[in-house]
Amino acid sequence: MLHIKKILIPIQGTSLSHSTLTTAYLLSQSYDAHLAVLHVHPDKKDIIPLTGEGLSGTMIEEVMNIAEHESIKRLKFTRKIFDDFIDAHGIEQTSLAPSDEMNGKITASFTTLTGRENSIITYCSRLSDITVLSHPNSDEHVSSSEILHTLLFESGRPVVIAPKENPTSVAKRICIAWNGSAESAAALHASLRWIHSAEKVGILYSADYEDQGNTINDVSDYLKFYGIDVDLLKFNADKNTGENMLATCTDYGCDLLCMGAYSHPRWKQLILGGVTSYMLEHANLAVLMYR
Repeated sequence: MLHIKKILIPIQGTSLSHSTLTTAYLLSQSYDAHLAVLHVHPDKKDIIPLTGEGLSGTMIEEVMNIAEHESIKRLKFTRKIFDDFIDAHGIEQTSLAPSDEMNGKITASFTTLTGRENSIITYCSRLSDITVLSHPNSDEHVSSSEILHTLLFESGRPVVIAPKENPTSVAKRICIAWNGSAESAAALHASLRWIHSAEKVGILYSADYEDQGNTINDVSDYLKFYGIDVDLLKFNADKNTGENMLATCTDYGCDLLCMGAYSHPRWKQLILGGVTSYMLEHANLAVLMYR
């Protein structure tokens, strides 16, 4: 059985930070995991290429100072969100390094690192069991979508995208999207961390899958090795595949959807759309993605 001991939660103090922390907290309860909250403070030297040409040294310095001032304000606000959250939930704050006092209870740490957000978060995610990100459809933090894509392709770890609204439950009713691909297999195995404690588990599949000579019962038979009985949930895979999947999740009362990400090259997804892109835009529940 897979365990969860460390959940990485990068937050930047947006209005979605609370739902991100709540999602991670609910996912941690089965394991008394450590919530490693990370805030990346940009290095003002990295702002220089963004200032453009034609600016004097004085103007560049002024832009950098303004950016630094705003970054400090955001850091203070992010820290307050963290402090208020752990106080409200009675979570003990500890250092990031594990200790005997951390056993048997949920703990949390707050770390600030300076540098490039993508690089730092990706590195930290590789040394975490999962990463919980704010929903990428946020107007307040334009790089959140790019961070998600970087993690999916470069971290080697599963990513959970928190819903926009504060969830009341996560992983009580789980849906696993299955199409036989390597990406869906990765998501299936990532879901094993929570399906033992879930009230219900459903396998989402389309008629196209069985039309190719496969049988969805192979999936349910495999999960019986883990003592898990599942519901088989068929949906229509047409031009509205993403919409149909979400509708099936809603009917099932699902609060965590586990699915593979980007079965096709990302450039093709960006041009043609795709289920991954649809879920990132429209999902109103926590979504675990893996590839």
